[in-house]
Amino acid sequence: MSSDETPNVPSPRNSREAVREKAQQVHAQQSRARLMRRIIIGAVAVVAVGAIGTAVTMAVSAQVSKPQLSPSGMDGDGVLVTDISASAGSGQALATPTPDSTEAGEASTDAPTPEPTAAGKVDIHVYVDYLSPDAGAFERANARQLASWITEGAASVSYHPVALLTASSNGTKYSLRAAAAAACVATHSPSQFYSFNHELLDDQPKVNSDGLSDVQLADLAAAVGVDNAKKVRSCIEDQDFTTWAKEATSRALEGPLVGSDDLVLTSAPMIVVNGEAYVGRLDDAAEFSQFVLTVASDAYYSTPTPTPSPTATPAQ
Repeated sequence: MSSDETPNVPSPRNSREAVREKAQQVHAQQSRARLMRRIIIGAVAVVAVGAIGTAVTMAVSAQVSKPQLSPSGMDGDGVLVTDISASAGSGQALATPTPDSTEAGEASTDAPTPEPTAAGKVDIHVYVDYLSPDAGAFERANARQLASWITEGAASVSYHPVALLTASSNGTKYSLRAAAAAACVATHSPSQFYSFNHELLDDQPKVNSDGLSDVQLADLAAAVGVDNAKKVRSCIEDQDFTTWAKEATSRALEGPLVGSDDLVLTSAPMIVVNGEAYVGRLDDAAEFSQFVLTVASDAYYSTPTPTPSPTATPAQ
């Protein structure tokens, strides 16, 4: 039997148009999705940039608002030691040499006193890094005779804390913090600086160890009997003078060192006597004493003696 009904099948043309329309819809949806993603990413980026900018601004503001503190009582980034007897515990430390003292160091108790030059006392500057083993060796060998020269008025001795070994303490920056701690004591309790300086050098942490913490440094300052103990502790634990210590080290590296014409810091310790660098053994007190005597003698004899002006004879 025949039928006149035609199957309900889309023509090829209608099918292509439907597919095209569907593709256009999908494309439009994808375009909208891409646009939305761009908007969201852009918004997130703006927020992130704003947050970073705010954080940077706050950090900079914090740095600007915190004053760059500098220690007082220091001349040329050094501390002039004038009073040994006032240092609590220093008498015992100087009266009994440590086991590390050399025979020359022990013999230095009778070392001759350098004669003051025509210009005044022998001028000694000691640049110390409190983590340097050589700085400790020099202090242990020469502390007694330096103290004797200071007491007798034969020499002026200044200690300059520097930080050359900041990277040698497992990231704790001990050299820098110890130098800053010494500046705290010099500022708030100057009469105890010598004792604190001696203790830091006499019993040092080892290189590539963590060194002492800020709390331990403050405890050591309290142990030597500092005045204004609370101020000293706050200064040390807040690291008030770490920026100064870093800048003082840079100044010493650039030179010239205090009391010299052209010397720059090349190592720690570095000892400068009347403008001349000591290059002898650091643990030999006799050799250092002889160097000081020689420099003082050279300075004395190189200073011209004023010649009296002739007196005019009255005319007869």
